[in-house]
Amino acid sequence: MSPQAGWILQEEIAPRLGGAVPRSVLCVGQEDSSELVADSICMAAKMVDRLEQQGKLGQVTPGNIAYYTIQHLKSGRRANGSSRVDAHGTGTQLDGITELHSLNEVVSVSESGNEIFELQDVISNDHEDPSTKAARKIDWDAFMAGLSRVEMLVVEFLSAGKTLREAGRKVGLSDSTMQTNRKKIAAKLLEAMGVDILKDIALTPNWRIGLNCERELMACRADRRN
Repeated sequence: MSPQAGWILQEEIAPRLGGAVPRSVLCVGQEDSSELVADSICMAAKMVDRLEQQGKLGQVTPGNIAYYTIQHLKSGRRANGSSRVDAHGTGTQLDGITELHSLNEVVSVSESGNEIFELQDVISNDHEDPSTKAARKIDWDAFMAGLSRVEMLVVEFLSAGKTLREAGRKVGLSDSTMQTNRKKIAAKLLEAMGVDILKDIALTPNWRIGLNCERELMACRADRRN
């Protein structure tokens, strides 16, 4: 960019943007007006440089450059890009596909009103979603209701870390009979829960993967700052 183009940007375009952007462009997500003004000046600088390279700088007024820059901002474009698929992108949020919230946003208040829970308190909680636990209990109770008395005893003993032989002694059945009951339980479990039940149990939930990635990212940033 030549000194002349830089002067136009600094003296003619930037003041227009500084006065118009805070009044004309709505902040999206966690943006603020000063950030939008800085973005607009960066976008205008790219526009000025492109016009100068094309030899058309004298044909476009500073007011036009400021106007079209503001229109770009309103449509969701920013100096760092204009993606409509990036989860953090302004255009994506304007389309209503995603939303960004502050970690300090209040999500609930205790019944006594003495304790406030913020979004960061909820995200940092490693416990499972109560609805997931409740749904799992409903499925398990329905499965257990379809078992015989001996089969329920096998589940009880195995869950407590005991052996099939110990369960057999309690009801006076042989080891082979208890093994047969164990196989019947396995067949009923596959029929009730599906063939992917073992894979689903061992699979790490997507929300926990995302939470771990975010924590590692924040830790790396902290290490770089220090």
